[in-house]
Amino acid sequence: MNISTRRACRWLVSALLFSGALPVRAEMGQFGHAPGNTAAEAFQPVRLATAGRIGEDAVLFVPAGLQPEALPPSFSLVKSPKICAPVPEGWRVTPVFSASAQRFRARVETDAAVDLYGGGEVAGPLRRNGTSIKLWNTDNYLYNKDQAKRLYQSHPWIMGVRPDGTAFGVIFDSTWKAELDCAGGLTFTCEGPAFPVLVLERSSPLGVLQALADLTGHMELPPKWALGYQQCRYSYEPDSRVRQIAAEFRQRRIPCDVLWVDIDYMRGYRIFTFDPVKFPDPAKLNRDLHEQAFHTVWMIDPGVKADPDYAVYQSGSAAQAWVTTAEGREFRGKVWPGACVFPDFTVPAVRNWWSGLYRDFLAQDIDGVWNDMNEPSVFDGPDGTMPETNRHRGGEGLAPGPHRQYHNVYGMLMVRATREGLLALRPDRRPFLLTRSNFLGGQRYAATWTGDNESKDKHMQLSIPMSLTLGLSGQPFNGPDMGGYGKNATAEVWARWVSIGALFPLCRGHSEKEANNKEPWAFGPAVEQTARLALERRYRLLPYLYTCFNAAARSGVPVMRPLFLADPTDPALRREERAFLLGGDLLVQPAWAQGVAKPKGNWAPLSLVQGDGKDKHQAHLFVRGGAILPLGRVIQHTGERSDTPLTLLVCFDERGQAEGQLYEDAGEGFGYREGDYRLATYRATRGTDGSVDLKVSTEGRRAVPADRAVQVQVIEPTGQIHDALKQSGL
Repeated sequence: MNISTRRACRWLVSALLFSGALPVRAEMGQFGHAPGNTAAEAFQPVRLATAGRIGEDAVLFVPAGLQPEALPPSFSLVKSPKICAPVPEGWRVTPVFSASAQRFRARVETDAAVDLYGGGEVAGPLRRNGTSIKLWNTDNYLYNKDQAKRLYQSHPWIMGVRPDGTAFGVIFDSTWKAELDCAGGLTFTCEGPAFPVLVLERSSPLGVLQALADLTGHMELPPKWALGYQQCRYSYEPDSRVRQIAAEFRQRRIPCDVLWVDIDYMRGYRIFTFDPVKFPDPAKLNRDLHEQAFHTVWMIDPGVKADPDYAVYQSGSAAQAWVTTAEGREFRGKVWPGACVFPDFTVPAVRNWWSGLYRDFLAQDIDGVWNDMNEPSVFDGPDGTMPETNRHRGGEGLAPGPHRQYHNVYGMLMVRATREGLLALRPDRRPFLLTRSNFLGGQRYAATWTGDNESKDKHMQLSIPMSLTLGLSGQPFNGPDMGGYGKNATAEVWARWVSIGALFPLCRGHSEKEANNKEPWAFGPAVEQTARLALERRYRLLPYLYTCFNAAARSGVPVMRPLFLADPTDPALRREERAFLLGGDLLVQPAWAQGVAKPKGNWAPLSLVQGDGKDKHQAHLFVRGGAILPLGRVIQHTGERSDTPLTLLVCFDERGQAEGQLYEDAGEGFGYREGDYRLATYRATRGTDGSVDLKVSTEGRRAVPADRAVQVQVIEPTGQIHDALKQSGL
């Protein structure tokens, strides 16, 4: 057999494997190749079919086997990339393609001095050099499975930062089961066919992140109430327990906006139903909570109980909505209700059917939706999910294919359908949707959290690089289960966690039902006071935090940022994963983090509420010299006015200048898209007589409330805060 014949046979077998027409060999390892025998797997070079610029400093590389003008639909990208110009002269980052009989690979050589970041949801260090992950969305309780090398989401994306501060980003545009190795360069190997690679080049990491958002989509502004504190447990039941939790927050004067209702509200875990005994009148429960200024978020999983007397199963079966086995039979797997079927979200008609299921559900005055277990998790399935040979039918450009092809985007397709349903039913309300499983670009549809962590110091500390890495992968609205989901929490762990968790983009406490209570008051008066102080800090920061969310929605920059983004040329910041920035102007250093290398310049220590400086657990806060922070007063929920008064906290730089922004809109709805917002940019100059000359320029047509009082305060490098002696310009 000559070389060309052997190559043709190898590609034929590969295509059959990828399509699911042939089974993967039984002796193959979990990721489709012989375990411990990768050296024996022969990869042959694959030529580059074409490459070219698709936008400003962004280049598309297409290997042989793909047609550049007719690329497969991309789940990550907002629109299909089109080459518009040749590769710029001197382009520095170029992938090399190769293939074996079963896998396709792209490799990018990187200089040893380049620091690598990203990869989405990962448990490990912020700096990804020398690490590897497996892109196969996995229900990974306490991160115990496979040494946490795979979690609930897949983001085939890495950003590299050079010593001079310039940066590049690489998107490996494939949904198939894959590995991403960051040892000695970047190697992305998938168990699927050829895929394109996109490379972004910018003068800074922030520029790369903005370009990533332009390609993969921008997060929509969430409703403002979603920025408040959120309390959850698996489960608060019956409805009287939910009411009791609400009453405790208000009586104890602990700020809170959202209560979550987990799966025990359902009738036998049947989604879109309510238990007639435990939750006999969910609409009244929600109305009563609304009167106390709470919003509610309720859980919906993808598994539909295979019960012929159950309306959702009946309508889904009539619509041929279910994922099938390789033989074409309805696939069933065990989840909470027992034997379940699973919607095939690759089919447009199925997504429409799913969207419509929310009509009666939202009619109960539910505010937000939580899509969980959507890897999908299947208790009795291989490796905790459905077989890789299961079949998806596709449609509207999506080809029919095996579950191995669509597994990593199953959750993303689910939340897309959910979001479309919420918008169709409530076109004037911003959806709030949280998902456990997602894919690169999924920030277009939902916020996320980092899954079932554990109530221990290690996971508390790990939550910082995990959330930072999600932000560096295009997902600004994220956070951990504060206090830890699994196992019992000690008072010390919960107190340490709430002091930093109150400053994450998503601020939610959550716990499994077997664990001890983890509400702010559950550990006694001292920890309750620590929690109260931490959450009061968050609520004072809401004007600034909402402004950061607006910047993230507009430009794609993270809300929660690693310190190196403040100065990408400072090597001392590259590995710092204990402290972080909120926006560009506020540095958060956990009380337990010693020896943190701060970015250059003046960082003034900040006290936000009385007593926070005396609490041993509170994170240390620092304001950047040259910044103006907009602050509100302490409130109990976002339904209260926080801008009475509005405080502009001015931290002058060495030149006696400072600048900051305040974004405001209705906090709900989409009027801001038509100009109903106000983005104020404040610029301050320090006079020689101690005066503050403050100038403001505005964007948008929203008016300042007539009764708003504004106080201008100056924070000195020592942290001392005083009212401006004289001011002009407001």
